[in-house]
Amino acid sequence: MKLTQSAVEQLKALIREHPEDPIVRVQMRDLDEQRLSFSITLEDRVQSDDEVQIVDDLTMAIPSVSAVRMNGIIMDYEEPGGFKFHHGDQQNDPRLNVISLN
Repeated sequence: MKLTQSAVEQLKALIREHPEDPIVRVQMRDLDEQRLSFSITLEDRVQSDDEVQIVDDLTMAIPSVSAVRMNGIIMDYEEPGGFKFHHGDQQNDPRLNVISLN
Protein backbone atom coordinates (compact mmCIF):
# COMPACT_ATOMS: atom_id res chain seq x y z
CA MET A 1 0.00 0.00 0.00
CA LYS A 2 1.07 3.55 -0.66
CA LEU A 3 -0.06 6.87 0.80
CA THR A 4 -0.35 10.30 -0.77
CA GLN A 5 1.05 13.28 1.11
CA SER A 6 -2.49 14.56 1.74
CA ALA A 7 -3.45 11.21 3.33
CA VAL A 8 -0.37 11.36 5.58
CA GLU A 9 -1.19 14.91 6.67
CA GLN A 10 -4.83 14.05 7.45
CA LEU A 11 -3.87 10.92 9.41
CA LYS A 12 -1.38 12.96 11.44
CA ALA A 13 -4.11 15.54 12.16
CA LEU A 14 -6.44 12.78 13.39
CA ILE A 15 -3.72 11.38 15.66
CA ARG A 16 -3.11 14.86 17.11
CA GLU A 17 -6.83 14.91 18.02
CA HIS A 18 -6.58 11.38 19.52
CA PRO A 19 -3.01 11.00 20.85
CA GLU A 20 -4.04 7.99 22.97
CA ASP A 21 -4.48 6.01 19.70
CA PRO A 22 -1.31 6.57 17.63
CA ILE A 23 -1.53 3.43 15.45
CA VAL A 24 -3.29 3.68 12.07
CA ARG A 25 -4.95 0.34 11.22
CA VAL A 26 -6.07 -0.20 7.63
CA GLN A 27 -8.14 -3.27 6.77
CA MET A 28 -9.77 -4.63 3.64
CA ARG A 29 -12.65 -7.07 3.42
CA ASP A 30 -14.92 -8.42 0.70
CA LEU A 31 -18.48 -7.14 0.64
CA ASP A 32 -19.37 -9.50 -2.19
CA GLU A 33 -17.74 -10.89 -5.34
CA GLN A 34 -17.33 -7.43 -6.89
CA ARG A 35 -16.96 -4.96 -4.02
CA LEU A 36 -14.40 -4.34 -1.30
CA SER A 37 -14.63 -2.42 1.94
CA PHE A 38 -11.71 -0.54 3.44
CA SER A 39 -11.60 0.64 7.02
CA ILE A 40 -9.25 3.01 8.81
CA THR A 41 -9.16 3.05 12.60
CA LEU A 42 -6.86 4.60 15.17
CA GLU A 43 -5.78 2.17 17.87
CA ASP A 44 -3.55 2.16 20.91
CA ARG A 45 -1.40 -0.83 19.97
CA VAL A 46 -0.25 -3.09 17.17
CA GLN A 47 -1.72 -6.61 17.04
CA SER A 48 0.49 -9.70 16.85
CA ASP A 49 -0.57 -10.59 13.29
CA ASP A 50 -0.10 -7.07 11.88
CA GLU A 51 2.34 -6.08 9.19
CA VAL A 52 3.76 -2.82 10.54
CA GLN A 53 5.38 -0.04 8.55
CA ILE A 54 6.54 3.41 9.58
CA VAL A 55 6.07 6.18 7.04
CA ASP A 56 6.72 9.84 7.76
CA ASP A 57 6.43 9.20 11.54
CA LEU A 58 3.11 7.32 11.15
CA THR A 59 2.85 3.74 12.39
CA MET A 60 0.69 1.85 9.92
CA ALA A 61 -0.68 -1.55 10.95
CA ILE A 62 -2.23 -3.82 8.34
CA PRO A 63 -3.57 -7.22 9.42
CA SER A 64 -1.67 -9.99 7.64
CA VAL A 65 -4.87 -11.25 5.96
CA SER A 66 -5.28 -7.82 4.33
CA ALA A 67 -1.60 -7.01 3.71
CA VAL A 68 -1.11 -9.17 0.61
CA ARG A 69 -4.21 -7.71 -1.00
CA MET A 70 -3.07 -4.14 -0.31
CA ASN A 71 -0.24 -4.36 -2.85
CA GLY A 72 -0.92 -1.75 -5.51
CA ILE A 73 -3.47 0.18 -3.41
CA ILE A 74 -3.00 3.94 -2.92
CA MET A 75 -4.70 5.76 -0.03
CA ASP A 76 -5.49 9.40 -0.77
CA TYR A 77 -7.37 12.17 1.04
CA GLU A 78 -9.40 14.93 -0.60
CA GLU A 79 -11.67 17.69 0.67
CA PRO A 80 -14.56 17.18 0.20
CA GLY A 81 -14.90 13.44 0.09
CA GLY A 82 -12.41 12.16 2.64
CA PHE A 83 -10.18 9.12 2.27
CA LYS A 84 -10.18 7.30 -1.06
CA PHE A 85 -8.49 4.07 -2.08
CA HIS A 86 -7.18 3.85 -5.64
CA HIS A 87 -5.91 0.84 -7.55
CA GLY A 88 -2.21 0.96 -8.43
CA ASP A 89 -2.79 1.49 -12.13
CA GLN A 90 -3.65 5.08 -11.18
CA GLN A 91 -0.23 5.50 -9.54
CA ASN A 92 1.11 7.72 -12.32
CA ASP A 93 -1.81 10.15 -12.00
CA PRO A 94 -0.10 13.53 -11.49
CA ARG A 95 -2.73 14.47 -8.87
CA LEU A 96 -1.43 11.73 -6.56
CA ASN A 97 1.77 12.57 -4.67
CA VAL A 98 2.57 8.98 -3.65
CA ILE A 99 4.64 7.83 -0.66
CA SER A 100 5.47 4.12 -0.65
CA LEU A 101 5.11 2.08 2.53
CA ASN A 102 7.52 -0.54 1.17
